[in-house]
Amino acid sequence: MANILYLVHRLPYPPNKGDKVRSWHLLKHLAKRHRVFLGTFVDDPDDWQYLDKLRGVCAEVCALPLNPTLGKVRSLQGLLTGEPLGLPYYRDAAMKAWVQRCVQQQDLAASIVFSSTMAQYALDLPLPMLVDLIDVDSQKWVGYAKAHRWPMSWVYGREGRTLLDYERRIVGAARMSYLVTEPERQLFLGLAPGLDDKIQPLCNGVDSDFFQPQTGSASPFSGPGPHLVFTGAMDYWPNVDAVSWFAEAVLPAVLERHPQAQFHIVGRSPTPAVQALAGAHVRVTGTVPDVRPYLQHADAVVAPLRLARGVQNKVLEAMSMCKAVVSARGCAQVIGAPHGEAVFEAETADEYLTALEQVLLDRARAERIGEAARRYVLDHYSWDAHLSAIDGALSLATGGAC
Repeated sequence: MANILYLVHRLPYPPNKGDKVRSWHLLKHLAKRHRVFLGTFVDDPDDWQYLDKLRGVCAEVCALPLNPTLGKVRSLQGLLTGEPLGLPYYRDAAMKAWVQRCVQQQDLAASIVFSSTMAQYALDLPLPMLVDLIDVDSQKWVGYAKAHRWPMSWVYGREGRTLLDYERRIVGAARMSYLVTEPERQLFLGLAPGLDDKIQPLCNGVDSDFFQPQTGSASPFSGPGPHLVFTGAMDYWPNVDAVSWFAEAVLPAVLERHPQAQFHIVGRSPTPAVQALAGAHVRVTGTVPDVRPYLQHADAVVAPLRLARGVQNKVLEAMSMCKAVVSARGCAQVIGAPHGEAVFEAETADEYLTALEQVLLDRARAERIGEAARRYVLDHYSWDAHLSAIDGALSLATGGAC
């Protein structure tokens, strides 16, 4: 059992959004084997109540408040320094001091960094560093630039360029870095050749014991439906884009065939753009105590993500609950489940409508697809099996100390 420094940009509990699901399961995995010193930020005041949960898992927790408004102001320093705006957003003297104290007092064996913005606290430490980049975030900003007008297109494009330079630096300095899928790894290597032996895929998983069918749960819906469900943090731009596009491009055609259909947008912090979608056929829930009843009683789950890549936890969770999911092609293909048998792939509005009709008009088929989806998740998406790759890398990086 070694002492490990674990740096995460957002408090890794509760696991109620994609990055927190991954960071929480990685923390649990590490804590089974090591003493974990967690440094993190709290950007949602409601999350302070979970500190005791994390203290029960970690040897020590340094959780510092992060005010998103002040963070955005600080991020403007990046325009003067030439660095990605995300670095000054997360730069904090108290966090740096805590990290230095841990290095001096705790005989740390290694650091594990979750997300590129936290690498600034570990790059110069006398410790082997492992980095979970999750996705090639720089290319997310490039996508944002293409989807927005000037001046934001310039801001996002600049962030993409400067962050790619920083990602190259991090991967070059780390003993090993990780991305969620092999296609994401190949994307990065196409942008940063020569780093093949420094980066590996580390796939997401799903808690299939938690996300399992709950036939006895009460329905959160009213009206006959059918009920279509999207889950996710609704202040995250790819999710906002997804539900906005679906409500405009797909839902009207669904309503022509199913006049009482409802589209449920389930997730925390809906932006004004998301709230504006609410109406007779669109329900915006905001934060809910448990997404599982919404998944359980959905007639279909949709994930029409146009600006996100990689394995989506929201898709795995719905599949684990035996639901028929219609997902963006890029997200479905990296999961690998057979199209039309365990998941539906779609890209255009017509493809989404065709897939949904197959689910809504043939309930027996929808049930078969849901059952196949759960079997696929159980066979291919165990968190511990995927995260075991970290153990070998830690052992190599520390000469067997971990």
